[in-house]
Order: sequence, then structure tokens, then C-alpha cells
Amino acid sequence: MKKWMVVSLGLALCTVSVLSGCSDKEAAQSDATPKVSEDRVTAAGELPITKEKTTLKVLVKGSAFVEDFATNEYTKYLEEKTNIHIEWDVAPEKSAVEKLNLVLGSGDLPDVIMGFDVSPTQQLIYGSQGDFLDLTPYIAKYGVETKKMFEQVVGVKDAITAPGGKIYGLPLVNECFHCSMGQKMWIYKPWLDKLGLAVPTTTDELYKVLKEFKTKDPNGNGKVDEIPLAGAAVGPAVNIDSFLMNAFILNPNNTNRLYLNNGKVDVPYNKPEWQEGLKYLNKLYAEGLIAPQSFTQDRDQAKQMGENPNINILGAAIAQHNGTFTAFNGPSGRWLEVTAVPVLKGPKGLQVAPYTNSVSQGRYVITKASKNPEAAFRLADLMYTQEMTLRNAEGRPDVEWKYATQGEIGINGKQAIWKYTEAKLQNVQNVKWSQTGPSLRTNDFRLGLVADPKNPLEVILYNETKNKYEPYKQKLDTVLPQLFFTNEQAMELADLEKTITDHVKEMTARFIIGDANLEKEWDGYLKNLDNMNLKRYLEIYQAAYDAKKK
Repeated sequence: MKKWMVVSLGLALCTVSVLSGCSDKEAAQSDATPKVSEDRVTAAGELPITKEKTTLKVLVKGSAFVEDFATNEYTKYLEEKTNIHIEWDVAPEKSAVEKLNLVLGSGDLPDVIMGFDVSPTQQLIYGSQGDFLDLTPYIAKYGVETKKMFEQVVGVKDAITAPGGKIYGLPLVNECFHCSMGQKMWIYKPWLDKLGLAVPTTTDELYKVLKEFKTKDPNGNGKVDEIPLAGAAVGPAVNIDSFLMNAFILNPNNTNRLYLNNGKVDVPYNKPEWQEGLKYLNKLYAEGLIAPQSFTQDRDQAKQMGENPNINILGAAIAQHNGTFTAFNGPSGRWLEVTAVPVLKGPKGLQVAPYTNSVSQGRYVITKASKNPEAAFRLADLMYTQEMTLRNAEGRPDVEWKYATQGEIGINGKQAIWKYTEAKLQNVQNVKWSQTGPSLRTNDFRLGLVADPKNPLEVILYNETKNKYEPYKQKLDTVLPQLFFTNEQAMELADLEKTITDHVKEMTARFIIGDANLEKEWDGYLKNLDNMNLKRYLEIYQAAYDAKKK
């Protein structure tokens, strides 16, 4: 495979200008630890950060929600508090990847790269050749808030640490409790009530419920127009197999479907249990219980199906939340009439809710061009405070949000931390960064929002996830972390991953709809995976995982 091919891992952004010539630079790299100067910044945690006004050049990924970073009120507040002026180079959102690649390829680097979520692979390539600074000495000396983050959120430090113990990029952390177990099913409660049915808890019970939806006219219009179950084709959390397959075998919430099996990187889709799950799904489809649109429709089409204006036609849907197939505060009000189906027990007793972490890698990278990397790091560290996170994500204190008063209750039923005011910002505004920079939203922080009876969405999602999914949460030692690949590994994976994942996606759909015969063509499917070099694919991931663990 040629060296310039794009790395299509869902992890890397590398293209021609990014990857070419890396090997020579790697050979000439220096492992010297950056020298941390005490003279250019104040003591850790002290404001302002610099005694003399300092300018940082920042390449930032543009946001459709931010009018102007230079005049933004959050920017002005940061500059006032820190004595650091930011000189912005805004990359248009639609061409941001190309802009980043051009900058990295040219060698004309800014002090800071922010908002691009630079992948672990890029971090390792450019960090090992010296273009991205190792931030571990800065964290050790100045990382007041960064260290707190490592203590508050399990796994963050490990997630952002490259092989060799170096950290090349700081993350955005957003612990969305209900998102972390996002492979869910939602079912229309009025239909259950009308037919005298309980919310299903096993695969057999679900089959019976869907059969009743199909044949008993629960919407009462005298027509056979009910759609018992639907999914969509726009991501792991809404694919028709996303929720249901976990009653047969762990089906991780990522496009690669990778997990750890006793410390070994593995996949579920070549196992007998996967075949059993496909048989179940094929049975549902063959009996008209799964909508054919599930394999082609996008989110807009899915919402049209659930929000049918005349009468409800949809019984259940695969979705992360109850606003995928129905509209929050929509005219039908159906989003309040659906309830989550708990993790189903399969024929062999398996019940598992796949877990995903909430770390956006590489949100803030400091380059070798920075003349004051201490100040650049201190600025990022400050952004992890609660106040700066709220200013970044929500707006101004006492205007868009307030701190909660004693006795106000949060979504989690505990003393609340903060609340929204009545003020509403426009979609395009100049008050906040809309999460562009680093910020820290822990579960306690997010669930510490004052529960609003007028907008019960977050309360619903919290309770449904807490009661029906968390008891079956995937064991953390089986969750594969984000990995750092070398240049050579990334290039080899580029072809392998796309070929394998495309084949699995295609054959999963064909087996479910009956276009491919599970009994006759399963062995051929497995042989094709072997011919696509699934073994080598897993070996590369294993090598990257082992390197990270060391």
C-alpha cells in the first residue's frame, strides 16, 4: 500500500501532506524533555498567568455557532483574567481537516492547535518527531486543574497517554451518563397498555410484543399500517443490530466493534453467537416485524416515521434517546409516551449494555513553535475550571446560567450545582465558544443541573439509563481504549479496516433481510474475513494496545 494513502480509522485525519516524509523526521527525533521556565509565568493556579502581556497564535477549527472568536465574550474574559492575548487563525469548519493538514505539512506552525480533536495517531506521529510538545512536565509543574480532572474522571489520563508515557494533546471531557450506555430501544407505551402487554425483558418476549403490534391494530385505524420496529443507517447507536445483538454477544458501540477478551483485542462478528443473533433478527424481518427502511433511512426520515402527523405507526425504535424517532417538544408529544426497553436477556442469559467513554482526544495541542509553552499550557489548564467550562459551553454567569441555591435538586436527585436562566442565545452567537476549547463536564456536573419540570428530557434519560442499563454495564476491562498507531501501522490499517468493516456491514444487512442464507453462506462469510486478513488486522490493534499498556 502506498505511503500517502489516507488513514480511514475513524481515528486519524492524516492525508498526503500529513504522512509523507514522516520516517526521516522520526529518525532524527529528539527525546529531550522540554525545559519548563519559571520566569515567564506566575505560580501554578495564580492569575494573571503572565506578568507581561503575552500573545499566543492559535489555529482553531471554526464553529457554525460562534460568530467571531476574536471578539467573543468568553475570549475577552480569558484575556482579561490571564494577560494572554489570542491571535486567531480560524479554519472554516467544512475545510478544517484540509487546513490542518496544510499547516502540519508546511512546518509553519501556530503556538496552539485547538478544536480539531487531533487523533491519537497524529499525536504520536507529530509528537515523536518533535512538532507537538510532550505536556507531561507542564502537567507536573502547572497542571492544577488537569490533575484534578485525572482524579475526578477515571481513565482520562490513560486515554490521552501515548506509548512511552507522553501526553501530546489535552482533551475535552464530557461525561454524558446516558450517552455512555447509548445502545437503547424505545417502545410506545400506549400500544402496550392497549394490548395489555408488559415492557419486554427477553428476546422471546420482544418477539411476542412485536407480533402483537403487527397483527392487533394497536393504533386502532382498522389498517395494517403499523411498523413494529425500526432503526436507521446513520451510526452504531441506531443500527438495527445495535441493541438487539447484545442479547447474544457483546456488540460494542463503535464502527469497528472491537473489544478486549481477556486482554486480547477481538471482534464479535466471526463468532457463533453472532450467527445466532443474526438468525433472531432474520426471523423478525421475515415476519415483517422490522421496517425495511431501517437499512437505508437517515435521521430526518426516521423522525418522519415516528412523527407521522395523522396517527402513530411506529411501535419501537433503536436509538440512543427518545428524540431520534420523535421530536422533543414536537406536536405529537410522543417523545413523552415512549419508554426504554431494558437490556434484554438472551436465550443463554446474556445481558450487557456496551459502554463508551467521553474523552475527545487532542482538543488542545501545543507545538514546538510556541515561544511560551508554559503560558499556553496554563491557559488550557484554566479552561478545566467549573466557571470556565460554564462560560465556554453555556454563556455568561447570571445571564445564561446561575449557580444553584441551597435546596434546589439536580437531575440525579442530589443538591444541584447550576441551572439555566430564562435567557436564550441564538444559534449563532458571540458569547461562548460552544465547547470548541478544552472543558470538563463530569457526570456530577452534568447531573447537577437543576431538574426542570418544563423540560424533563435529561431526567428521563438519567432514570432510564440508571435503572435499566447501568446494572448491565459492560465490564471496563473489556472496553478497548483509543489507541496510538505508528505511521506504519496506520498506513497498513487504512485498507484493512475499511475492507473488513464494509464487508461486515453489508453481510449483516444481507443476512438479516434474507438476501444471503445464514446456513449456506456463513462459512463463506468467515472465509472472506480470513482472506481480508482479519488476523493481521487484530494483530496491529493488539500491538498498539500492548504498547500503550507498557
